[in-house]
Amino acid sequence: MALLKIRHYPDPVLKKVAAPVTDFDEPLRQLAHDMAETMYAAPGIGLAAPQVGISKRLTVIDCSSRDEEAQLLVLVNPEIIDREGESCEEEGCLSVPEYYAKVNRSEKVKVRFQDLDEQTRIIETGGLTAIACQHEIDHLDGILFVDHLSPLKRSIFRKKWKKIQEHMTEQM
Repeated sequence: MALLKIRHYPDPVLKKVAAPVTDFDEPLRQLAHDMAETMYAAPGIGLAAPQVGISKRLTVIDCSSRDEEAQLLVLVNPEIIDREGESCEEEGCLSVPEYYAKVNRSEKVKVRFQDLDEQTRIIETGGLTAIACQHEIDHLDGILFVDHLSPLKRSIFRKKWKKIQEHMTEQM
């Protein structure tokens, strides 16, 4: 068990398209376990392998509330195969700490993925889990939630981000 270091914007690994997972072995299981532990400790509801510096198509998601039993999803090589509706909710990201913005997403998604035993699975989901799936799959494609913002809002983000970085540096 290990807490992994979460990479922050503008780390170059966050902009790379992650490679497909081909080896379903013990190191993959350990990575998924360590990512889940890191996500829970952060605390967050999702974490993609590039966020911990590993450019592989692996993500962990758990949108359950803290007072209910964990409902961990481990998605290997996930892809969205169907979308429905529209949603615009405020999002944050463990790789962009202390910044939140409204992002347009699909209201419901159907996701095909492999589990840790290399079995192909499909989930249909809506609400927060649908948003988290889209957010984490974006990470695997080198896209951050701030990339979905309009040019004006991205410009505002960059200015705020400089101030956030200065504030975080002062606290160290």
